[in-house]
Amino acid sequence: MELPVVWSLVLLVTAAWNLLVWPRFLQRVARDPRARDADGRATRFLTVHVVLVVVSLALAAAVGVLGVLTLV
Repeated sequence: MELPVVWSLVLLVTAAWNLLVWPRFLQRVARDPRARDADGRATRFLTVHVVLVVVSLALAAAVGVLGVLTLV
């Protein structure tokens, strides 16, 4: 796949940013009082945010792979 080097670097920076930001966000969400109910079970608040983070990390990985493949 051919792509200008600048765009490949944009993909790599985007992937790196997402891989750095989303795990930290999940840590903050997990500590939020809304994340667990009185019995300590995960609430929908936590579940929705975990799904959001997992999807975002999967997309970040895909974008990172594309960035690497376009550089090679």
